Amino acid sequence: MDALAGLLAGPRARGAFLLRMVMEPPWSIRVEDQAPLTLMCLVEGTAWIIPDDGDAILLHPGDLGIVRGPAPYTVAGSPDTRPQVLAGPGGTCHTLRGEPLDQSLRMGVRTWGNDPHGSMVMQVGTYQVGSEISGRLLDALPPLVHLPSDAWNCPLMPFLAEEMERDDPGQSVMLDRTLDLLLIAALRSWFARPEAHAPAWYLALGDPVVGRALRLMQDTPAHPWTVATLADECGVSRAQLARRFHQLVGEPPMTHLTRWRLDLAADLLRTTDATVDTVARRVGYGGSFALSAAFKRVRGVSPQEHRTGNAPPKRRQASPQRRPQAILTP
Repeated sequence: MDALAGLLAGPRARGAFLLRMVMEPPWSIRVEDQAPLTLMCLVEGTAWIIPDDGDAILLHPGDLGIVRGPAPYTVAGSPDTRPQVLAGPGGTCHTLRGEPLDQSLRMGVRTWGNDPHGSMVMQVGTYQVGSEISGRLLDALPPLVHLPSDAWNCPLMPFLAEEMERDDPGQSVMLDRTLDLLLIAALRSWFARPEAHAPAWYLALGDPVVGRALRLMQDTPAHPWTVATLADECGVSRAQLARRFHQLVGEPPMTHLTRWRLDLAADLLRTTDATVDTVARRVGYGGSFALSAAFKRVRGVSPQEHRTGNAPPKRRQASPQRRPQAILTP
């Protein structure tokens, strides 16, 4: 498994919220849907994405904006326009006074706006629950990603536009998979850009020693790895691997392995019917008790609570984001 494949293994939209938005200025929408990730592809006109914290971005036709939730933000024709609409969880929307707008602004299949001939047209795709996007991927992204049209060329955007206006059998599955592919294409372009600030572990994959250790952990998480066995596989001493790994990745090898195993377990718990014991053994734990203890210690909830959503997961410490220092020699 290469680095990007490991990072992107998580996107699995299921009944994602997809919408073609058509607006005529002045317009402004306050988004408080708490979604973990939203993609906005501009087709016509211009639009601003305005986070509560950080710099706003201006989208032009062909541009893509990716917003990492759950923090609220505003989408508007102009940053000076006051919001007229409040968008909530599950695609609900109403005025700032609480009056419902779901029906009054609907303009056909997955189309919504204030004017059917509006000068601004945008495709919006939203992953609605956290289990659809791995925490590892979310940790690797800034709150707001902007890909201008000249930075990427994705044939999926016109395809998605066509499919969003259809209502054929199986259409929701078609749209879910297209959204996944669009996200993967976008992130491939993003992580290739110098301003992406990819996680330290991602950049460290270029190191001949640490990169091999990371791939061994990613590809075979169920193996009973220790620092010593990893060092043997990498052809260096245990002390050399531990020092080099910590310098480039920002955490010890076994800490990274624990986080990787628990990320995999979290995704498996939400996306499969496998028992906790089965999941535990697939990611390198001796059984359900060992996985439960590690899950509770690191994430603050039990595996079963994570699976059912009965308790809010404790936010994990983000993966180290610093760039690795100069590559060392063994």
